Amino acid sequence: MNRSMRMLLLIPGLLFLTVFMLIPLVLTISSTFVENGSFSLDGYFRFLGDAYFLEILWTTLFVALLTTFCCVILAFPAAYYISKLNGGKKAIMLMLAIFPLLVSPVVRSFSWMIILGRNGLLNEFLLATGLINEPLSILYTPAAVAIGLIHLFLPLMIVTLVGVMENIDADLFLAAESLGASKAKAFLKVMVPLCVPGLVIGSTLVFVGSFTAYTTPALLGGQQRVISTFLYQNAITLNDWHAAAMIATIMIVITFVVTGLFQKIAAILNPRG
Repeated sequence: MNRSMRMLLLIPGLLFLTVFMLIPLVLTISSTFVENGSFSLDGYFRFLGDAYFLEILWTTLFVALLTTFCCVILAFPAAYYISKLNGGKKAIMLMLAIFPLLVSPVVRSFSWMIILGRNGLLNEFLLATGLINEPLSILYTPAAVAIGLIHLFLPLMIVTLVGVMENIDADLFLAAESLGASKAKAFLKVMVPLCVPGLVIGSTLVFVGSFTAYTTPALLGGQQRVISTFLYQNAITLNDWHAAAMIATIMIVITFVVTGLFQKIAAILNPRG
């Protein structure tokens, strides 16, 4: 197949993305720079100078970064174990890892509400064992939102890391150990650097998903606002679409900035690519 034919095959997809994603996105972003018929940045200055909005922004960033960090810590050993399995066992473990993605986020969030509530399963267990004297207030806090998001996005991190780990040659570990490295040092010096591409991709997926998620923060966060629920409030409740467009633009910019930082960190950890 020649180059011109391959380019023709791209046209339908490019037209679809241009009409239904690129053009609406450009129109949304460009509208945020116009107030009273003239170019203005006053809206952004108001948002970035508003203590309430900044608190929401920091909370959202904290929850997204905490979710990403926890997913990396939890997914790495699980992915390593799955990558060492063969045949049917690996397929079964991957199916179990992916299964949470088949359940609606609404169902999962309501399940966590039952577990984390003041009269929920977790508090009942802790009270019964005498570890606490009064119920903990976990639900409707950033911690509850982070727990729900970890449950939501952990499978993405596991699957991404398994795809990288299963292609790493086991002889590299034998070579490192033959040169005097312990198993732990060989793991840190060989496995971790080679997994950097998977870590970057997985971290990007988890962070972007956590930063922009709506359903889980809305149900588990309650009155605890994150930037997605704040956007919904401005667009639907207050009918202020100009403010909602500015919030969406800020979300897009932060997403690109953090993704770029992940790439920089990956370059530092694995300078040879």
